[in-house]
Amino acid sequence: MHHVMLEDPDEGSLPDIEYSIPATASLLERRPQTLKHGDTFGLFDQYGDIPARDGSPEGLYHADMRCLSKLQFRIERKRPLLLSSAVQDDNGVLSTDLTNPDIFDGEQLRLPRDTIHIVRSKFLWQGGCYERLRVHNFSPHTHTIELTLLFGTDFADLFEVRGHQRTTRGRRSTVVDAPDSVLFQYAGLDDVTRYTRVTLEPVPTRLNPGSARLLITLSPGERRSVFISVLCREGEIPPVMHRRFAPSFRAARQAMRQSTARAAWVETSNALLNELFCRSMADLYTLMTDTPFGPYPYAGIPWFSTPFGRDGIITAIQFLAIDPDVAKGVLRFLAATQAREHNPAADAEPGKILHETRAGELARLGEVPFRLYYGSVDATPLFVSLAGLHLERTGDLETARALWPHVEAALSWIDTYGDRDGDGFVEYFRATEAGLANQGWKDSYDAVFHADGRLAEGPIALCEVQGYVYAARRHAAEMARLLGHEDRAAALDAQAERLRVQFEAAFWCEEIGTYALALDGAKAPCCVRASNAGHLLFSGIASPERAARVADQLMGSAFFSGWGIRTVAATEARYNPMSYHNGSVWPHDNALIALGFARYGFKEHIKRLFTALFAAGAYMELRRLPELFCGFQRLSNRGPTLYPVACSPQAWASAVPFALLQACIGAEFEHGSGNVRFSHPVLPEIVDQVSIRGLRVGSGHLGVLLRRFGQHVSLNVIERSGAPGVSITL
Repeated sequence: MHHVMLEDPDEGSLPDIEYSIPATASLLERRPQTLKHGDTFGLFDQYGDIPARDGSPEGLYHADMRCLSKLQFRIERKRPLLLSSAVQDDNGVLSTDLTNPDIFDGEQLRLPRDTIHIVRSKFLWQGGCYERLRVHNFSPHTHTIELTLLFGTDFADLFEVRGHQRTTRGRRSTVVDAPDSVLFQYAGLDDVTRYTRVTLEPVPTRLNPGSARLLITLSPGERRSVFISVLCREGEIPPVMHRRFAPSFRAARQAMRQSTARAAWVETSNALLNELFCRSMADLYTLMTDTPFGPYPYAGIPWFSTPFGRDGIITAIQFLAIDPDVAKGVLRFLAATQAREHNPAADAEPGKILHETRAGELARLGEVPFRLYYGSVDATPLFVSLAGLHLERTGDLETARALWPHVEAALSWIDTYGDRDGDGFVEYFRATEAGLANQGWKDSYDAVFHADGRLAEGPIALCEVQGYVYAARRHAAEMARLLGHEDRAAALDAQAERLRVQFEAAFWCEEIGTYALALDGAKAPCCVRASNAGHLLFSGIASPERAARVADQLMGSAFFSGWGIRTVAATEARYNPMSYHNGSVWPHDNALIALGFARYGFKEHIKRLFTALFAAGAYMELRRLPELFCGFQRLSNRGPTLYPVACSPQAWASAVPFALLQACIGAEFEHGSGNVRFSHPVLPEIVDQVSIRGLRVGSGHLGVLLRRFGQHVSLNVIERSGAPGVSITL
């Protein structure tokens, strides 16, 4: 997907080591607690600390730089005892309960353990981390206790934290510039000065550049609070903040309520499934960041808390029925950043859609190529499809008209730069050695290979990309008709049909019963059974007969682990259930396949897939589907095997339950008539009923209740405002 964890390379191969996530940085081992707001996110340990260990990913990050790398709390110079630690259900606040260990004066026990209760509550808001330390004395005696905070920053670029080695760095300085505040400063080599300010209330007894000491006297039953704020800024010195915890907390909660109010709400008869939907909704809106162009779901924490083109588009597609404003924000952002010139260092060509953008020092300096990076072969056709799907969902002709020049530019890129050799297929080949070698969603160095395990040499035409191009032309044709461009619509439909016929001839591999993973640079098919073929059903390019064969194969034992569909069948040469892309299970991959099953009417497959992914999510911590997990076969009384550096939360994984629900119920929005049609709805056996409230239809809202009776589903309208109509096709 992104700059991936380094697998064991074949001798002589050159994987993208520089941008890979090192296998030594296991997030599972640390199980960090995660907070995010806007361009700021934090990773904390179970105590609420930032431990400052070598190779540790914990920290407070702002705009791709770690602005706080150490934050440790001590009571009487001892680490407290952990009672509990949890992020609230809406991801807004990290709450940690602590107590004191036994404290001795020499051999005399002065403060027995469990005497002092400490609650740490912290949240992020507008580039700052706000924390309240509430200290409660449960002893019948008065105690004077010493509280210590140790803090510091390395101002490490996110890519440094991930393992990138630097030869030179900017200048750091620290000053205690107020009795209650310390200012850290970093003058970067990119001519940007970054600041971190740590402020404490009340004024500490002693304050040094890296520590603060407070003496607090508590009478029996008394509670006192200490407030800590950490503000991160670029180019401006952050102010000393006093009494900001409560008003900032109220503002953060109000902002979250306002953003989630746009979304329809899903509730089912299955309590565990409800937890999965609630967690997914909370994670999506945590990852959602307000840009000048609208909301954009940042890809994932910790490594990908930034806009990714492919991820944003696929997340928006999966979530389109629930909140179409996400698709609008993604489209407008990607239109604004669409490449306008040829720049090999950024893999940019006119009309191409962004792969990712980074704001850190290394990106600004060009030491990593990702400031505005376009090394993605599929984001451009997916952008066109999303534009068409958004119009289909909303009937928003004004937005479609504004996007049309960008759609045309993307289509032009597909026809020219995307198809350099004029063979009718879109291929990729990185423009420089600094770019990503593989530029589909499976972007591991070893993700595209032949049946004997040999890595494919480029330029490479991935099968799913041809499907995306087919869908893009179909969606663009419908947009063109609605905008009054009839001749353009006819030409796009004709192009799509020519591609479909040509694709069937070139990609179908009868010997393996599915479509080739790709064509290599010599136009030789990679006859490998891979989940990529499932995306062809999502796009609609596959013939009905072959689609049925692909679907049955994907749900067979070589692909289906019991938890979901593997990225590569267990029969293939490079199959490894612990790999990033060659045998693992990716929830978003499964969701797109489920939407493809729905297109071709394979409803029983959808129910089975829905049930499997629900079972996997039920085993996950917080009921949170991660970026991926291992592809080992499901065993009785055991959960799925986790992947060590999977991002969690991850936007397109968080949107999966909503895509699976859409695949089941087949909601179709007919914007011309204001009607919502439910096409051949089904529900898996784990669910007896589903209610969806606040579903936006034009200027109105709709609520429906779907009930399962054996193999059949009934539909009732439970709320309606405006004039949306409802119908069901059984």
